[in-house]
Amino acid sequence: MQLTKHTDYAFRVLIYLAMKPSEELATIQEIAEYFDISRSHMMKIVQKLANAGFVQSIRGKQGGIKLGKPSEDINLRSIIELMESTLKPVDCTTQPCRLNPGCGLKTILFTGQRQYMEYIGQYTVSDLVNQNNGTAIKDQLL
Repeated sequence: MQLTKHTDYAFRVLIYLAMKPSEELATIQEIAEYFDISRSHMMKIVQKLANAGFVQSIRGKQGGIKLGKPSEDINLRSIIELMESTLKPVDCTTQPCRLNPGCGLKTILFTGQRQYMEYIGQYTVSDLVNQNNGTAIKDQLL
């Protein structure tokens, strides 16, 4: 399974916010510049994360964003399920496949997908913020 850029950037936003002190706010502009992506694209991602409660948005001149819940409570599977438009590994019905009645590929791929999601579901954003490797990045953020 290959994740979309949308999901990739959602993970990056969450990791970025998890590395900041919990009381410190970040701006969308700051994050967009850090990852060198457009502000408008970043706004869409943050809005989706905020609507789901993973990010808290504070309005106003001194506003910004921060994690909406502790990083250890943000499950990676839930982020993938939120951000990906479809999780189907194949779609044998859009243009009906002539092999569909006797083909086992769909079953194998869906089983693999389920196992992948179960594996990913064991981890949280906290697991992505390695305390040793994250130090250099944290220093850049502060």
